[in-house]
Amino acid sequence: MTQETVSDINYADENQANSVWTRMLEGNKRFARGEAAHPWQDQATRESLLEGQNPSAAVLTCADSRVAPEIIFDEGLGDLFTVRSAGGVLDQAILNSLEYAVSQLHVSVLVVMSHEKCGLLEAALTSAKTGKAPKSLEYAISQTHSTVEAAQDADSQADVERIHISTLIMQLVERSEIIAEALAKEELKIVGARYIMSNGLVEVLSF
Repeated sequence: MTQETVSDINYADENQANSVWTRMLEGNKRFARGEAAHPWQDQATRESLLEGQNPSAAVLTCADSRVAPEIIFDEGLGDLFTVRSAGGVLDQAILNSLEYAVSQLHVSVLVVMSHEKCGLLEAALTSAKTGKAPKSLEYAISQTHSTVEAAQDADSQADVERIHISTLIMQLVERSEIIAEALAKEELKIVGARYIMSNGLVEVLSF
């Protein structure tokens, strides 16, 4: 394979990733305006997916019931491979699920998204000050140590939520050879985002 061919493939992958992310943001704007189209949610779509899936993006986000990616981005059945946990924190099952999306389903975009008023991050900050944590959140809080440490001088809860996304992205790359390799080959784009519940919009983060 010539170098020119490799470059063409990388350029096409980048274009695909940008197109997918643009589509998702346009869907989010529709949702925020109260004009969601609710695409690909009919019987024909459901039946067309019986033999397999081909999502264009994966989303790692919080399990909070108010943060549903398919609704927030106005997507349909089969569009997003969504993985959720308290605060979006990583364990091996979460990591393997995302690796599957990258290596087997060949998603071009991985969105790592926090959200306004994240209860886990609030609990983690309180725990750092008091040493106390709800038993049900002990493990999840233990996984936010890097975020809490980096956020010591944060000016607001919103900044903590942004720092958390930066931390999660670094952890993904450090802990997953599959994800790191896909990034290096320009087969995958990782996007940081924060969902603002008060206005329905997704804030795009740059690091």
